[in-house]
Amino acid sequence: MSAPQSPVVASWELALRLKRRREQLGVEVRTITETLGFTRNYWSAVENERKILSQESLARIIELFEFDDEEKEELLALRTAAKERGWWTRYSALFDNEIQRLYGLEQGARGIRDYENLLIPGLLQTADYTRAIMMPDVTMRPVEVDQRVEVRLRRQARLLDENDAFTFTAVISEASLRQQIGGPRVLRDQLRHLATLIERYPSKLDIRVIPFTATACGLFGGATVVLIDFDNPQLPTLAWQETVTSWGIIDDPTQVRNLTTTFEDAYRLALGKDATLEKVDNCIRELS
Repeated sequence: MSAPQSPVVASWELALRLKRRREQLGVEVRTITETLGFTRNYWSAVENERKILSQESLARIIELFEFDDEEKEELLALRTAAKERGWWTRYSALFDNEIQRLYGLEQGARGIRDYENLLIPGLLQTADYTRAIMMPDVTMRPVEVDQRVEVRLRRQARLLDENDAFTFTAVISEASLRQQIGGPRVLRDQLRHLATLIERYPSKLDIRVIPFTATACGLFGGATVVLIDFDNPQLPTLAWQETVTSWGIIDDPTQVRNLTTTFEDAYRLALGKDATLEKVDNCIRELS
């Protein structure tokens, strides 16, 4: 089963295929602007996903770029999908464009690989644990906290759908199991939830803990690092990196490759599935 259609992924694929084709044919931007009456800035916005061409303009570009009939249908279908609105747009007042883009990419992904050095990953969090993370922010109103919690739980829908082939792999530090976010009760409930997910969805979830005894890891101190994988072979893996003061999508192939290699090294250093579940259970018993 393929991933759900996402307007963000559709827009990205459309822009990517147009840019690749232009470069493959060696078509100069000036030729496009003269043929279609665009400004150079407008075409730049098209290739960078800030603008979606009208159906008429896209049809003319398809002709100019010599796409065959099958590709034409695919590109027109991508344009239609890109014009839709994802569920996350209802919360646009809460999140900047980059975070909304992450949610859209996540919605259309085949799988996510996540590294966390201190927190349980967002896709595995309980409502109380999420709320405890957000409450210390004195600039955030309670109603906004509730909405952000709602969004985080909504993002978990694909993970909990047994008919969805979406997979989630997480490498987390042992500190994530012991940092008492929200206090012992909240953490205990969170760890029980984590253990339940691991046992209930063995084919969808692969959670690995890097124990305190690990002597080195390239991701130590890396805060949050996410790799986003897609079914479509035309779409490369993307990365998301987040710290306290900055976050964003990384699409540079070299940077993504380096992050992927580092993540794979961390995965090999981590405990296996059974040992990870045993570690989680031990932490639960300690908190009880």
